[in-house]
This record gives sequence, C-alpha cells and structure tokens, in this order.
Amino acid sequence: MLKKFSFLFLLIMIFSCKKEEGNYVGGYYWIYSYGLKDMRAAEATEGISEKWKIKYADVGGCVVGYDIQKKADASNKKTYAAIAKRYGKDWKKKYNKDLEDFMMKKVDVMDVLITNKLFRDELKKYYIEIDDVDKDVKEINENLYKVVVYNQKMKAENKECFAVNVNTEDRTVKLIDKNAR
Repeated sequence: MLKKFSFLFLLIMIFSCKKEEGNYVGGYYWIYSYGLKDMRAAEATEGISEKWKIKYADVGGCVVGYDIQKKADASNKKTYAAIAKRYGKDWKKKYNKDLEDFMMKKVDVMDVLITNKLFRDELKKYYIEIDDVDKDVKEINENLYKVVVYNQKMKAENKECFAVNVNTEDRTVKLIDKNAR
C-alpha cells in the first residue's frame, strides 16, 4: 500500500510540476518513460543529456495503467514540440545518431584517460586499478566529456572520488575542482 501511495505521489508531483513550469524544467526537457528499460540505451541517454538538455523520468515499470500512459504520452507530445522548436524538425534523427555514437565515443574517452598521467595519479589516490574504473561519462559537446570516477568500496557518502573533463580532439584531461561540480 505504501509503495502504491509513494508511486502515485511521485506521479502527481511530476505532472503538477510539469503543468506549472512547462516542458523545460530545471534546464532540461523532460521526457516521461514507462515499460521495460533498455539499460544500454539508458546509459547513452544519460551520457548525452548535457549536450541535448534532455532527461528521462520513469513513470511506470513494465506494467502501467492506461491513464498514466495517456498522461505521459500527452506531456511528451508537448515536450517533443518544444524540443523541435529549439533543435529543428529533424532533431530526433540527430539525437538518435548521437545515442548510437555515444558508446564509441565513450571508448575514445577511456583511451585518452588510460594514457594520461594526471588521471592515473588520481586513481592511485583512491586505490582504484585502471582496469576497474567505475565511471559516468557525459558528453558536454562534440569533443568535450565530463567523467566522474567512483569507488564503490568506499563509504556511501564518499563514493564519488573525482571528476575530469576530457577533450578527445586534443587528448587532454583536466581535473574539475570539487567545489565547481
């Protein structure tokens, strides 16, 4: 019962905030999703979210009621129109290409990182082996990526170890100050 109430409360909050603030909330276009989640696609959508200013919010699992589906679809229709206004009518084609390309770009980012002395030195500070790096990669623009490195063995509140910006074009790595994150 508590889970159902929490889920309904979350939905009410999401949809009521959406109505008050429009399709562009907190600096991002929000798209509501439901159904079985593709984890590889989720990693890519998160990876390019900064570049596109698009985020996804799950409003239902594998089984979702018609009312929730209808509300999510109606809200998404407005969001897609706002995104098209900003990025052009063919935004979905470009966005989907960026999703496809992201995983290869992530490999390029790691290629730059494993050969970089600054990165290796930071890993040593947190007792992380180069072949066991737990990281989130987000594309900032075409050649610039933000990488946050975690150590899951550390206490929960200290799992985020450090962050770097990686430029794949000039193959540089710059440490991001903790206060600037």
